[in-house]
Amino acid sequence: MNQVVDTVRQELLEAIEADRLVLPTLPEVALKVREIAEDSDAGINDLAKVIGNDAAIAARIIKVANSPLLRGAKEIEDLKMALMRLGMEYTCSIAIGLAMEQMFQATSDMVDKRMREIWSRSTEIAGICHLLCKHCTKLRPDQATLAGLVHKIGALPILSYAEEHPALLKDSITLDRVIEALHGEVGDMILERWQFPEEIRKVPSQHVDFYRQQEKADYADIVTVALLQSYMGSENELANIDYAAVTAFARLGLDPDMREEEGEDLSAEMEAAMQMLG
Repeated sequence: MNQVVDTVRQELLEAIEADRLVLPTLPEVALKVREIAEDSDAGINDLAKVIGNDAAIAARIIKVANSPLLRGAKEIEDLKMALMRLGMEYTCSIAIGLAMEQMFQATSDMVDKRMREIWSRSTEIAGICHLLCKHCTKLRPDQATLAGLVHKIGALPILSYAEEHPALLKDSITLDRVIEALHGEVGDMILERWQFPEEIRKVPSQHVDFYRQQEKADYADIVTVALLQSYMGSENELANIDYAAVTAFARLGLDPDMREEEGEDLSAEMEAAMQMLG
């Protein structure tokens, strides 16, 4: 298996280097939203104008503003009111993340199914990231949510590569192993190419390093714990990870035994978090 992974890694990186396999680019609406975010003179009206041109993202932003985790005294039906509730920073991060959904599509039915499954899981993890960040850290919930949405972005070029290599596509077990082994490295490359914030660029590779050593909690820690939470009680191998050995829990100030106690106490809010971006 390691030989297959090493072969795919070498071929994949060579293809990217030679522009035979192009790394995905941010959708136009995401680029425009980022321009607004970086413009100190821009305001809610400017952001509403850009997002309003994409009906799907506008509807999702309104849905997020009305989610149980963020809901105010009354339901919001207007985009501008949604932006006022969420704030510029949070809206920009969420809009950039949600714009990437259109990238999770493929011509092959099997690859398309895989991409949609990855996106669905990413939205669930992003919601949990928001919840954990709000309860457990002084980090920014908008950045934590974005980190959750992009944590497995590296799977896209790998699946595109698989579309051109039918033998790999037919062996789903090997394909899964290749994705798990390589998506972090490739994801870091994509986020660096996209010039994402420094604190998020290494999330794809670092969130799967369960025994990482460093002083302060960061967004990779939040994604690590959110990932484990999302698989709790499932048959996935991550459900059997020894939480006590995962260093992210200590940095976040969380009890590794939260699967029994805090998991139950937060179950309703956790469920709402997992559906917030879906």
